[in-house]
Amino acid sequence: MKSILWFTVGVAAGFVVAHQVNQTKQGRDFFSSVDAKARAFGNAIAEGYHERDAELRREAGDAAPAN
Repeated sequence: MKSILWFTVGVAAGFVVAHQVNQTKQGRDFFSSVDAKARAFGNAIAEGYHERDAELRREAGDAAPAN
């Protein structure tokens, strides 16, 4: 139970610090950069998944398009 409390305190402190950092121009630039990289990574993962899914469907003979 004690570790859950410390985890919650740490998360809350992280949010407070991130909010304070985001108040500055450098902080906003930093978070924008992190956001752009995370979105690019997520898009690459999704694209790879869809490509592999289409490949497996072609190999299985089930050529129904996946949306």
